[in-house]
Amino acid sequence: MSKELKSTTPTDSEIVFGILNNSESAIKRLYVAYFPMVLQLIINNNGTQDDAKDIYQEAIIVLYNKIKKGDFELNSKLKTFIYSVCRRLWLKRLSQMNRYGGDLHDFQDYSPVEDEVEQQAERDIQFTKMQSALQLLGEPCKTIIEDFYINNRSMQEICESFGYTNADNAKTQKYKCLQRLKKLFFQQK
Repeated sequence: MSKELKSTTPTDSEIVFGILNNSESAIKRLYVAYFPMVLQLIINNNGTQDDAKDIYQEAIIVLYNKIKKGDFELNSKLKTFIYSVCRRLWLKRLSQMNRYGGDLHDFQDYSPVEDEVEQQAERDIQFTKMQSALQLLGEPCKTIIEDFYINNRSMQEICESFGYTNADNAKTQKYKCLQRLKKLFFQQK
């Protein structure tokens, strides 16, 4: 295996664009990047290394076909997508082989993965929108909001840092800033 393949984990967009452009190296890098995660999943759940290779191959084919179809939208990290596909494929295979007696509740305890992927994707979208709104907010509001909600500074500390006459004035300013932030957040599409 060449040094180039091992050096870095490819970005999600590199993989997607690589597959779209029939890049053999992108697919090779994808194989190297996430196989250990899938191997661990399969080994820990009654499988072998060969099972892991088969499942991973199937998941890559699923990804490849979705991307080539042209309507693939990555709403989570590629790693999460691959994990969820592999997990579903492995559960299906276990069920077919009756290795789990048809009772797969153990796996379901820690995730209906697609639901989690969708929820995480929605949180990522909301977080990105909030970051964007915060950037548009401008100063001093951006710093006041960050100090209070992210850095957990008290209104008294904010008052002193911005030179307000008292904490109530700082609280009023924070409220106005929060209203502007909400407006900016909800104006985004």
